[in-house]
Amino acid sequence: MDLGLSGRKAIVCASSRGLGRGCAEALAEAGCDLVINGLDRLRLDKTASEIRSRYGVTVTPVVANVSTQEGQEALLAACPQPDILINNNGGPPRRDYRELDREAMIDGVIQNMVSPIEMIQKVADGMAERGFGRIVNITSITVRMPLEGLDLSSGARAGLTAFLAGVCRTYAGRNVTINNLLPGKMDTDRLRGGIERAAGLSGRSADDIGRAQQAEIPAGRFGTAEEFGQICAFYCSQHAAYVTGQNILIDGGLYPAAF
Repeated sequence: MDLGLSGRKAIVCASSRGLGRGCAEALAEAGCDLVINGLDRLRLDKTASEIRSRYGVTVTPVVANVSTQEGQEALLAACPQPDILINNNGGPPRRDYRELDREAMIDGVIQNMVSPIEMIQKVADGMAERGFGRIVNITSITVRMPLEGLDLSSGARAGLTAFLAGVCRTYAGRNVTINNLLPGKMDTDRLRGGIERAAGLSGRSADDIGRAQQAEIPAGRFGTAEEFGQICAFYCSQHAAYVTGQNILIDGGLYPAAF
């Protein structure tokens, strides 16, 4: 399927690995020129080189923390008029809510709510003026199905979702869409780290815990960054112009509800 994205310009935040990289790869395959982002220069440069070589598109790596104004300005300096924005950022580490002090809570809200809103503030009006824009926020299944220890991440991402529910509709008539992708248990470093942590606390092996978690998923497996990226690319495409303000679960059926 031709997604109608050839020659479009995309900023993909936190994209040197994991789900962000999956999105970057899929957009590159569709013909987008990319600005990718991360904190580790060596990993980011390697990712940029591999995507550039594989797909023949322009890939500009920007080492920056998207949670800071300086980081956001660096991304927009590299791509002043993006057609696509993929908001992604690491979440706060798993922690009992009693352990969260004010500073930790503020940092979590900045990471997973304030920063994506700030990026949207900076790009959405320009997209509307040019008559095309696709904004995808990578949030989490925990927006709908909270998990113990991820309360701060869940709350911040839920706040982002509610904040943008009205904002997205002000842009719908100008071919700018804002949607959220809610990953479940995806085969990423974050998931593997959680499994290792659980193994250390329980005395069980990481393989045993991983198999048990997969057994809870109706699809019987963890998701991949590649398939996640392809779904992201579709919601950035010309074919998804009539979809906005939606929360799309990518979870193998883990969330047990009809609505």
